[in-house]
Amino acid sequence: MTTDNVHVNGAQVQAMEDALTAAIAKLQHATGFAKVTHQSEVLEMAAWVMQQPEGVPALYRLAPAMDAAGLFEGTDWAEPERLQPGLVVSTLQTGAKETVVLDALSHLRLLAIVEGVHRHPGISAEQAEKFLTQVLALNVNQLFGAADETMRVRLGDLGAVVNQVFQFLLSHIGFENILGRLIDEIWRILAQRPIQTAHIKMMVTQVSITLAQGAGDIGEVRLGADRLTSALFGPTQGCLDDPGIEAYLGRLASMDLPSLQQEASGFARAMHDVGLVSDYHAIFLRFALQNDRQLIADALGLSSTGMDAIRSYQALVYQLIDEAIYPETAQAVYGLAMLLERGILYSSPIAPALWRQIGLELSEPTSRLLKSVFGEAKPPRVHLLAGVVSLIGQPLGVGQGNNPTCQSARAISMWSYNDPDYLLHLIAQAARFDGLSMHFEGRLIASAELADHSGPMLSLDTDPVSVVLVPHLDRVYNEMGRLCIGRGEDPHRWINPEFHGWWVGREFWIAVDIATGQLCDYHQYLSAFYTYYHPYYNGNQPLIHPQPAGIAITDSSARFVGWHAITLIRVSLDQEEVMRVYFFNPNNDSGQDWGNGVMVSTQGHGERFGEASLPFAQLASRLYIFHADPSVVHSQLAPPDEEIQQIKALAVNSWAADRTSVEGG
Repeated sequence: MTTDNVHVNGAQVQAMEDALTAAIAKLQHATGFAKVTHQSEVLEMAAWVMQQPEGVPALYRLAPAMDAAGLFEGTDWAEPERLQPGLVVSTLQTGAKETVVLDALSHLRLLAIVEGVHRHPGISAEQAEKFLTQVLALNVNQLFGAADETMRVRLGDLGAVVNQVFQFLLSHIGFENILGRLIDEIWRILAQRPIQTAHIKMMVTQVSITLAQGAGDIGEVRLGADRLTSALFGPTQGCLDDPGIEAYLGRLASMDLPSLQQEASGFARAMHDVGLVSDYHAIFLRFALQNDRQLIADALGLSSTGMDAIRSYQALVYQLIDEAIYPETAQAVYGLAMLLERGILYSSPIAPALWRQIGLELSEPTSRLLKSVFGEAKPPRVHLLAGVVSLIGQPLGVGQGNNPTCQSARAISMWSYNDPDYLLHLIAQAARFDGLSMHFEGRLIASAELADHSGPMLSLDTDPVSVVLVPHLDRVYNEMGRLCIGRGEDPHRWINPEFHGWWVGREFWIAVDIATGQLCDYHQYLSAFYTYYHPYYNGNQPLIHPQPAGIAITDSSARFVGWHAITLIRVSLDQEEVMRVYFFNPNNDSGQDWGNGVMVSTQGHGERFGEASLPFAQLASRLYIFHADPSVVHSQLAPPDEEIQQIKALAVNSWAADRTSVEGG
């Protein structure tokens, strides 16, 4: 690709833009191998236009057409909802110039989605704006002309063009929105206590550097930024100045007992306050393990429940720290604390299963996979064990990452929440033998014998357990779907109980007709949801086991985005006496605006860490599949018809706008 920065006059720029428009039209109608040729032609011309005065605004205007024509088909940018902000930095640092240009064009496409001039299936304007905000924050050095010399030399004149793209994005999103909104966003995500925090730590680091350089005034959110920075780089008096690991170890060796106790309390306070674990915290735990184990409980910030657990299972807990807790796996410290707080070690199979995990020999494919994702600074078994500790401690902290199938992430969470013994069994199978076996209606399904039809995909942004399990679970899930072909009904009726567990209700309700996709007996469907799940209409029967369900995701304009798997966890009154459904959403961020006033909450309405919630009626308006236990005793009260009609209106004015032709209710 030619990237010489040769500027031409306005008439020539217009001619180039017209030529690019014509090339986009050819791409639109191209098929087969010709598509790739025309993609290269459009990309070449776009790179040329990009380097001209007013070239970036011109490409912004053409971005929707390029996307619709298929410029991104067959590339890593084909599904924008799976893009990761943190990978933009590595693209700039190591990507080919063609890749850099394609990435820049994708940013312009996303900006068009943000501003409502373009739509793309699977991603909303809010999601696109979050992505661009994080990209700008993570590349804030580009905004201030402080790109490192290596990048400057490697990109040449194209580096200036990339800076122009970032400045263009900045002019539309606004600088005041970047750092301030990013800090607010970090706090909002941390309130959900995710297991994977590498990207959050990277954002905190960049915010810290930017603020230290005095770039920008972020006002009141500065206090929140300082708390984040402190929790990560200096949570205690002993490491307040971020001295480095070796220097901190030297300080610990010279501290007296009161100082060490103060360090332990400081680490625990910061961890539970923010949800992030400092590398120094991991170092302190390892130091305490070797020198004074009485400090460990204080450093974990345990309540009486956790204290009892650590006293009862000392050998196991100490071995987990020794085997799994390092600076590279520091976030597992929080998982360990939560594991003890759950009291789950008192379930008789769990301790032996964790001992098995500690001594587990990984298969060569599993080791290679974990190394490729988490590096070789620590052995793969360390990363997997740390991931197990985090997952068992935080069942609602797992996310699907860029994996397109949400069912596997939901299943992993559900097993950790409700059947951790079974989850540990699956992990041992997959890690040791590079495969796992499950049954479907009495038929054995072995993942090792199934072809992977999802294509090569490395889960760069998921936890170690998901990295190991999800490929196998996806194959098993897809095979179960294949075995249901021809039954004439939604396959989830049979898959969910077999895939997730015996506790899944055998009664199955779906809001749409499978053959037509239209609403069918919707009034009866909504009434059934009330009589099975609403405490006022099911005899005040609590939800005992988590239940899989399906929702119709909508954007902030209430437009249908896609189907999505969630877990119904509990139904109860919040502090304002509003009946709410509390659920788990595996999409890595449960707080969303689904339009028409349906705002998913993750804190402030009685949510526990990792839960999302909605008022009962609002959740019902987006629910399209649920399971029920036919043994539930219903009350004699029927749900108010007025409320059912309001829910129907919410659905018909959102995801079901074009699904009403055979409505039977």
